[in-house]
Amino acid sequence: MARWDLVGTTALALLAQRPQHPYQLHRFMVDTHKDYVSGLPRSLYHAVDRLLRDGLIEPVETSREGRGPERTVYRVTDEGREELAHRLRRMLERLDPDSRVMYAATSLMAALDPKEAERCLSTRAAALEGAVAAAEATLATLDLPRVLLLETEYRRALYTAELAWVRGVLEDLRSGGLDWPGSPAEATED
Repeated sequence: MARWDLVGTTALALLAQRPQHPYQLHRFMVDTHKDYVSGLPRSLYHAVDRLLRDGLIEPVETSREGRGPERTVYRVTDEGREELAHRLRRMLERLDPDSRVMYAATSLMAALDPKEAERCLSTRAAALEGAVAAAEATLATLDLPRVLLLETEYRRALYTAELAWVRGVLEDLRSGGLDWPGSPAEATED
């Protein structure tokens, strides 16, 4: 697996919702602006092949409509659900200079249990606090012209803003102010 397999992780999350064929996955990614997924549709078909090879998904049925191509519908396996949770936990907890990782993780976070998501975001908040403190220590100890420290100021600003946002999401999670698929509030709306 690539360092962060954003396409494969997204496919796993969508297949965890319901069995689908790759074209349906592709359409959903495009229609819901999963902009962190690049190289569609080719990257998606390669990801599906990897997930199948690794036993994370399995075929349910293959059908053909008229003269169209055969379409295989896949579903996630138990191993795939475990791998999805593992990937999402890592993506949420770890800071990464590639902003697409957190963007993808927040997009797919509902695949986790709310308490697990809260734990992961709490871990991320602690990492962000450490990163802000490290940037502030660097700024306080280096005796350089400010122009040479702008990247550290920028990094501190990004971490500070993200920390405020993560704390807000955590507050919403803890207060019940964030709707979650399968939550009691959602069940009463049906």
